Amino acid sequence: MSDSGELAAILRAWRERLTPHMAGLPANTARRTKGLRREELAVLAGVSVDYIVRLEQGRASAPSAQVCAALAQALQLGDTEQEHLFRLAGHATDGGRISRLVPASIRRLVERTGERPMAVFDAMWNLLLWNRLWATLAGDPSQVREADRNVLWLHFTGTSDCHLYGPGGAEALDASLVADLRRSTGRYPDDAQLRQLVARLDETSPQFRELWQRHEIAEHGPTIKRVVRSEVGTLDLDCDILTTQRQDQRILMYTAEPGSESDSKLALLATIGTIGTQHMMDGSIQ
Repeated sequence: MSDSGELAAILRAWRERLTPHMAGLPANTARRTKGLRREELAVLAGVSVDYIVRLEQGRASAPSAQVCAALAQALQLGDTEQEHLFRLAGHATDGGRISRLVPASIRRLVERTGERPMAVFDAMWNLLLWNRLWATLAGDPSQVREADRNVLWLHFTGTSDCHLYGPGGAEALDASLVADLRRSTGRYPDDAQLRQLVARLDETSPQFRELWQRHEIAEHGPTIKRVVRSEVGTLDLDCDILTTQRQDQRILMYTAEPGSESDSKLALLATIGTIGTQHMMDGSIQ
């Protein structure tokens, strides 16, 4: 159960203590608001201003785990504060449920690794956090429904513009993803979102259904990803995966062979993405 009253009060307090300078935003106009404006927090968290208003007035439904992660990043919460936010929103991880709480140290790692696309996923491969270059390379995840920000859903429904290649070919890659998901169902038997994802995939994808019925268990490993971007063309990137010990989260980073054509294209995308993001932020904050 969520506590909307306490959640509303603490979100206002956290917003008011964070200055524009601390958040990396311009503060060159007279301000009547203590700390960040609601509009500024909305931009940083990738949600609507109306939703921030309703949250702070206790009129909104409890934010999802993905929204909590975005708010925690935007408000620069420490681990204890972030855990409190998740509990107030009804996302405590007791009883065999997957943690969607990204530790502050991991958030800093992602934010400060700007030269390479990097993102954090939970144990069922839901996207929780990403840097600017990830959004430039794979498309802005904030424009996608939260329910669809899942690696397996995008992969097995064919809605992703990126193509993965595993060491054993396409079939082995598919089997690896499904076996990894089944491993998570054993580790988190009480997670409702995980059960819902399996049901959606089973209903939508015959390929997933056939692989799921094999009952294979494995940990998904590194792959090669081919991405086609209109700005630069085709990039072939190595995808490395690090797993956090405490939260069982997966940190993905894409790299290209130094000096290769893909490496040059990735550097160009980084420049394009930085310019585009700055223009978006400058035009959104009043």
